[in-house]
Parts: sequence; C-alpha cells; structure tokens
Amino acid sequence: MSKLTGKTAIITGAARGIGAAAARLFAAEGAILMLADVLEEDLQALAEKIGDQAAICPTDVTDEAAVKNLVEQAQAKFGKVDIALLNAGIEGALAHPTEYDTAIFDKVIAVNVRGVFLGLKYVMKAMEASGGSIVVTASTAGIRGVPGMSAYIASKHAAVGLMRSAAMDGAPNNIRVNTVNPSPIDTPMMESLENMHGVSDRNDRPLARATPLGRYGEPEEVARMMLFLASEDSSFCTGGVYMVDGGVSGGRR
Repeated sequence: MSKLTGKTAIITGAARGIGAAAARLFAAEGAILMLADVLEEDLQALAEKIGDQAAICPTDVTDEAAVKNLVEQAQAKFGKVDIALLNAGIEGALAHPTEYDTAIFDKVIAVNVRGVFLGLKYVMKAMEASGGSIVVTASTAGIRGVPGMSAYIASKHAAVGLMRSAAMDGAPNNIRVNTVNPSPIDTPMMESLENMHGVSDRNDRPLARATPLGRYGEPEEVARMMLFLASEDSSFCTGGVYMVDGGVSGGRR
C-alpha cells in the first residue's frame, strides 16, 4: 500500500519548487490534496497534471480569513485534514541591516512567520479530533546566520520556534509538528538569490560549490523528507528539526 493512501493534505506554496514536488510525490503515494498558493495559474496547471486527486484554493497565507477559508474548504471537500505542509515562503532582499528596506522586512515576516502561525492556528484546530502531521518548511537559515539576509534568517528561526511550541501544544491530541530545513535547493527562489549575489551565469553556482556535497539539492529530495514526516514512518517524531542540506549544517568544504 502507498504511504499516504486515504490521507488528505493541505500544501501551501504549492505552485512551484519544493511545494510542487511534494504535491506530485504525495499524490503518487495516494494522498488527496488541497493545493494553495498566490500563483493561481501555476497552481491550476499543477492540479491539472496531478488529476482528480488535487483541488486548489488560491490563498495568501498572510491573510487570516484566507487561511481560515483554506482549511474550511479542505474540511468541507475531504471531511478531514490529516497532513499540512506549511511551505509558503519568500526570500526577501540581500542587504546590510542598516540598508534593509523595512517594507520588505515586514513582508518576509508576514509570509514566513505570520503565514506559519496562521496555518498552525487553523490546521491544529481541524486536527484536534483525529490528530495529524504538520510539516513546516524552514531552512538552514533557521539554525545559523548568513550575511545580508536578516529578515529571512529571523523568519526561519521564528518558524523553528513556532514548530517547537506547536509540537508541545499538539502532542496531547496526537498532532505531530516538525520542520524540514533545506540548504540551497534548485528552485526559482534559488535563482532569485543567485541574482541578488550577482550570479548571471547559471553554470557558475558559488552557493552550490559551498555545499559539502558540491551541488544544490533537488526539490524532490526535500519532498521525500516531507513524505517521511507526513507518513506513519515518523509516528514517534515531533518537535524535530530535519536537515536536508548536503552537509551545510555540519560545516563547509
């Protein structure tokens, strides 16, 4: 039997990158999906490729009413919510704190922190009766510092903190909460970060060379960790920080 047969899952930030890879993998493992993102056209295209197992609910995760509606739509359509991947996130800008635009800082915190908080708020309520698994996408930035990315670093540290608190709050109801912490992954976000670092040649990837394994991760590699945490394979795992980072958290070459 597939690992997620009979399970229902909400995935935010599902239109591209890690979220889209997780959607495809979870569908292959038998899950029924409610896909959410602000990129409605990409979201619809992904759902059409997956087929009848996927529904969409375009959602701005910073909007409380929208997040509440997302969870309610999933409950109404599926009757329950077993799994949630709180994956939506943005990278912000590359700047020294003295030069960092406050409006961009606020937007990063809104998506990466408020979005996780609102997801936890409404998904945990939906899971109270039967339990479930919540996976928050954090980053290696959630356990260390990187110059010039104060908003992103702060937001991912906060995501880990929210997870740890929610894991304790959810345990009595058998709600498991964990983070997945990727290093640079070959996604549109990484291309944006390369552009911020002045990398115009896609064959010259200094952030990949700085990874001990010498390459970027693939979205599917992160999705496989998410699958482990979403499935019963991780039934005794909660409050954990799971690295998918090519060795970045252990040191550099």
